[in-house]
Amino acid sequence: MTPQVVSVSARDGHGLGKDVFPSIFLVAREGVAGDAHRGETVKHRSRVAKDPTQPNLRQVHLIHAELLDEIADKGFVVAPGDLGENILTRHIDLLGLSAGTVLRFPSGASIVITGLRNPCHQLNGHSEGLMNALLDRGDDGGLIRKGGVMAIVLESGEVAQGDAIVVEAPAGPHTPLLPV
Repeated sequence: MTPQVVSVSARDGHGLGKDVFPSIFLVAREGVAGDAHRGETVKHRSRVAKDPTQPNLRQVHLIHAELLDEIADKGFVVAPGDLGENILTRHIDLLGLSAGTVLRFPSGASIVITGLRNPCHQLNGHSEGLMNALLDRGDDGGLIRKGGVMAIVLESGEVAQGDAIVVEAPAGPHTPLLPV
């Protein structure tokens, strides 16, 4: 199956959830036009409080639609945009990508994966227990974060519902994603 965009979302204010649109515009080195997390330096409130000069490795948030299917089986009703993602994908193992993987869209827009999103307690504001539904334990007991991945924008362009996604793994060995 071809990796594709299921939906796209943005929100100009902070808080859980984003508004779904037919398309969003990615701005090189900044993020999603009209989104609160757009910028070359950190915009996530807790990170700004620690050091507002840090580079923004969280310009674009992606979640795989298969996660919404999985948590629906656990009784959670979550719609596109509800978890704060900018791009909801299908047919791509986002969590299994290597750091530095580039995703390309038909418009010429491209992003590079920087790391994992660490699910936070704000998710419980949507549904009690939702944060824990996005966490798991591996066979080795290690924490598995299923809340999606973060990226920065390499090339500007539009991303729209239904777009195909081209996945380009970086050269060299696989580098597992860590929280950013």
